[in-house]
Amino acid sequence: MAVYTEVSDEALDGFLKAYDLGQVLSLKGIAGGVENTNYMLHTERGTYILTLYEKRVAEEDLPFFVGLMDHLSNAGFPCPAPIRNRSGNVLGRLCGRPAAMVSFLEGMEVKHPTPEHCYAAGQTMAALHASADGFHIKRKNALDPTGWPELVNEAQSGANNVEPELAKIISDELKFAQDNWPTDIPAGVIHADMFKDNVFFLNGKLSGVIDFYFACNDYLAYDLAIGINAWCFDDKLQFMPEHSAALLAGYGSERTLDQREIDVLPVLCRGAALRFLLTRVNDWLNVPPGALVVPHDPKEFSARLKFHQIAADASTYGAR
Repeated sequence: MAVYTEVSDEALDGFLKAYDLGQVLSLKGIAGGVENTNYMLHTERGTYILTLYEKRVAEEDLPFFVGLMDHLSNAGFPCPAPIRNRSGNVLGRLCGRPAAMVSFLEGMEVKHPTPEHCYAAGQTMAALHASADGFHIKRKNALDPTGWPELVNEAQSGANNVEPELAKIISDELKFAQDNWPTDIPAGVIHADMFKDNVFFLNGKLSGVIDFYFACNDYLAYDLAIGINAWCFDDKLQFMPEHSAALLAGYGSERTLDQREIDVLPVLCRGAALRFLLTRVNDWLNVPPGALVVPHDPKEFSARLKFHQIAADASTYGAR
């Protein structure tokens, strides 16, 4: 989440005329994240997240994103529910951007998760995969290995300014992924961005999952690989094996991984680290002037990638 587009009082009033939300009490920009413009909107009827879609989010993908949240929330999965206007529409336009509102979820990010938090995150990821089964809209992962060459090309000229030899590191790793990426493991709808800041806890319990704007159809185990990268390294970027084992155990309590998924887990973890390294490098090098956004440090993912490159096999991550 971030703020790229400022919304005037007049523009907001015009947008909200289509809704029955009462008087606006406050509108505050949310500075975290890097993809879309997000505001917390308080009205007489409640609290909502207002999103203006920018950057990588293609307008034609929006029915998938909001439809998935609608499908999941109706299935009882803890995620934001899209808010419909009087005409029954979820999507509108605000300040020249596609825009939508979703319900506000109570809870907070856990910045220093325990293995118990990781177990709950893995369990909830598997529940998401199960709850999304039957969702009829399909969306290819635009940031799968077929999309990485373009990101590598964009990053090459500035990558070594981020970290010495980084241009070669990402080029070599792209070749490894292209040569070793699996072709025959279970697939379905995945979140594809289930980082700690997108998972809320309240009173010690996982209360919800947000930010579905990278969700897509891809390998289910790739979501787990993203989760390992997101949840299982400490502030010094040291791998925490007990956290990884707990994440996998939580997932396995809801869905059993087959042997093919287990065998390919180190490759998927390398690929997930490369994917976030590439987007972070390009975000770091291309922050729009005046944007209220703090780009994430790409070096956090070059360190993760280096760990995965020396992982012996899936037992490194606690897979059994």
